[in-house]
Amino acid sequence: MEGLNVARRYAQSLIELSNERNSTEIVLEDMKTILVAANENRDFRAFLNSPLIKEDKKANIFDKIFTGCNELTHKFNHLLIKNKREYLLPLIAEQYIVKVNEQKGIVPVTLTSATELSTKVREDILAKLSKNIQGTLELKETIDPSLIGGFVVKMGDTKIDASVAHQLAKMKQQLLN
Repeated sequence: MEGLNVARRYAQSLIELSNERNSTEIVLEDMKTILVAANENRDFRAFLNSPLIKEDKKANIFDKIFTGCNELTHKFNHLLIKNKREYLLPLIAEQYIVKVNEQKGIVPVTLTSATELSTKVREDILAKLSKNIQGTLELKETIDPSLIGGFVVKMGDTKIDASVAHQLAKMKQQLLN
């Protein structure tokens, strides 16, 4: 939890600086690139977490890996390395993306269903969700056959579980009590 709070503070500082310099979108793309690298490459995560690699060596490696990064992102990464906080970079990138979405009024929604939903069902679900939310919904759909039927919606800390698997688990729990 402490890492999350620190990451939020760094992300907030980065977003304030990027807003001042009118480079929010460019830094957003850089943060997405860094997040993808951290999520898809185990060696990169190990590199970020390694206390054995010296500061100057890490900075040089960062410069070689992220050659197309904005100057602000570049300086920010070097600041993290100097402060020995580079291990937080994936979490900071996530928080930066969340904060930019908040600024734009975008609410990310993950809709997971057992099978692919029809357009009508998807639109009905999104219509009901948008009644209670201010902003634009950004939908990410996934399929999870273990749900058996129904769907699960996740928005930030909120989860709506209308899956058959969840209903069966609730009935089982009631029967055992």
